[in-house]
Amino acid sequence: MNPILLPEDLTMLSELDTPTIANVIETFNLRLRNEGYTNSSITCRFPHLKPMVGYALTLRMRAHQPPVKGRVYADPSDWWEKLEDLPKPRIAVIQDLDNPCGAGALAGTVHGAIFKMLGCVGIATNGAVRALPSLEASGLQVYSGKVSPTHAYAHVIDFGESVEIGGLAIEEGDLLHGDMHGIIKIPQSIAGQISKEALKMFQHEKDVKQLCSTTGLSLDQLRHAIEKH
Repeated sequence: MNPILLPEDLTMLSELDTPTIANVIETFNLRLRNEGYTNSSITCRFPHLKPMVGYALTLRMRAHQPPVKGRVYADPSDWWEKLEDLPKPRIAVIQDLDNPCGAGALAGTVHGAIFKMLGCVGIATNGAVRALPSLEASGLQVYSGKVSPTHAYAHVIDFGESVEIGGLAIEEGDLLHGDMHGIIKIPQSIAGQISKEALKMFQHEKDVKQLCSTTGLSLDQLRHAIEKH
């Protein structure tokens, strides 16, 4: 089991953007460069909010079909007590299993408040969300594939299972970082080193930018500076 990051490490990660984190992860050669992040089917609804960092709380849901009996599905809460082993902060990652997905939104005013009470700093789903002003006021960062005016028959199927949103496979407890660019999964074996390596990268980027503004810079000099990194 990977060690849980200290609060100060999480704070430092929240000060970085996802492109920087992606660049640092690449230097460790732990996965292919076209893996580990959400694609453009997932939209950041509040790009002005600061980046979110947290451990994945995974849920699966459906919203399209009505129940066989009754008018609505029961809203299960038995899984709330089972979160004690999942570290905070958390990010609710909800896979909508309907095809097509997004018939209704699970995350809105009420579930937003519930997720926040459960220690979540963000919500991410391939399906729909609604009540955006309420979610924004709560401070939750939100990602979704769609927006809906209604919850339709939205209900939780299960939790703690593997999910996939925006082409990114996520397991419960995975460490995620998200900002206006999207969501990236951070390998926990190197999570504690990312901030330190990011500082080195910032310095290199600063050096290259300054070099580019130098009068009389040759292409060979620029090429050498980039290859040095």
